[in-house]
Amino acid sequence: MKKRFFFVVLSFILTVPLIGFGKNAGAAGFVDVPSRASQEVSYLAEGGIANGSSASVFGSDKTVTRAEAAAFIGRALQLNGTKRETKFVDVGSGNFASGYIQSAVEKGIFSGYAGGRFLPYKVVTRGEMAVMMSKAFGYSFGGTLSGAAKALMSRGIARGVEDGTFGAAQLLKRVDFAVFLARAISPTFRVIETDEFTKTRWTNVGDLNVRSGPSTSYSSKGKLAKDTRVAAAHSVGSWTYIRSGTIVGFVNNYYLRSTETASATKDPVTAPSADSRLSSQTIILDPGHGGSDPGAIGFGLQEKSVVLTTGLKVNSLLKQTPFNVKMTRSTDTFLTLSNRAAFAERNNGDVFVSIHANAASASATGTETFYSAAANSQNAADSKLLATKLQSRMLAAWDLKNRGVKEYGFYVLKNNTVPAALVEMGFITNKGDNDKMRSDYWLNAMSKAIYYGILDYYKAKGYDVDSLYNSVK
Repeated sequence: MKKRFFFVVLSFILTVPLIGFGKNAGAAGFVDVPSRASQEVSYLAEGGIANGSSASVFGSDKTVTRAEAAAFIGRALQLNGTKRETKFVDVGSGNFASGYIQSAVEKGIFSGYAGGRFLPYKVVTRGEMAVMMSKAFGYSFGGTLSGAAKALMSRGIARGVEDGTFGAAQLLKRVDFAVFLARAISPTFRVIETDEFTKTRWTNVGDLNVRSGPSTSYSSKGKLAKDTRVAAAHSVGSWTYIRSGTIVGFVNNYYLRSTETASATKDPVTAPSADSRLSSQTIILDPGHGGSDPGAIGFGLQEKSVVLTTGLKVNSLLKQTPFNVKMTRSTDTFLTLSNRAAFAERNNGDVFVSIHANAASASATGTETFYSAAANSQNAADSKLLATKLQSRMLAAWDLKNRGVKEYGFYVLKNNTVPAALVEMGFITNKGDNDKMRSDYWLNAMSKAIYYGILDYYKAKGYDVDSLYNSVK
């Protein structure tokens, strides 16, 4: 990272704009959304799953492309949407949906065409949508288009068309794709009443929010006490649709177990239990630079891309724990230093981690971490502790030269209101360090190191986090 461009990287933001579009439908009141679909579009917008093409236009009558469909479904299932290289010759890393396309292909939701092509701009038909939805939500459909259509109709997600068929060959409009997706996620929108609550689960914690959708962006429908027995239905990503009395909605799988007693053997539904206080802790992750500011550049690799990929990986790890996570940026956008520094306070953060890559001469190498002991910093000791724990783990992960834990008054550190550290993973201008930054394997190792460093910090502060070290996938 260039020394004049230090940015804060911490906290995760669960709601990333869907197709690179602007304000969300629920807040904007788009003029082109028909009344028949207004509730469904607003629902997806609340969770950051679908947004408009402008402040007042949703683009309802536009046909849906395969790339857009991958982005819709990817956000709904909380897949990794980081822009990156894919296996397809016609989907470059710069494509807005490249991350979701690659993730959806790895999940078996999409497949490609001859010649290593994905055809990202090919328009989706109703039949293709049915297959996508069936694969995404785990419906049994026999591998046929007619089976997929039946799977959706039997659940009240879709109906046939005027001629009595499913209309499999008809092109699909954007607003209709949104309606079908909302119905797949939440049965409250379905055209027939379905009862999928065939499984039994128990809650792991008390004061547990049951949300209207599968993310913390959705409103709470009520709260449950610890060890409450609930009826469970389908899952959407890492969230399960449950019912307890009059309360119906989504709960993260982490807070559910499949055995009545918490002392039972390791539960396949959720990770092991941890300190209940962790659910009140918010981790802020802020990948540095972004947008018009590429950060440091080495061998054609831009810092802004490396740190965003790393931040999103750390975010995915933390999402499997009781921690709340927010990100200052989760896409290739530019933020000022003042906005980054103020992000933790605005989002009730408790810890701030800024992620960067260093730059200097070609021979410079190593890992270092910074904290601030400025006069206006109320958290100097905790910031140093956080930096020390992060540095130790990063050294173990990449085995680079130890450049130490250093006190320095970077803007995002000295102007932060919570314990804050800024990590420099390595030098993007050094060939060896740069090779690690290009490798998904080594970025995974670094992401886990940052995750473990955060756990080490909380353990040193007296929290019980032992069960979380081996709970991530």
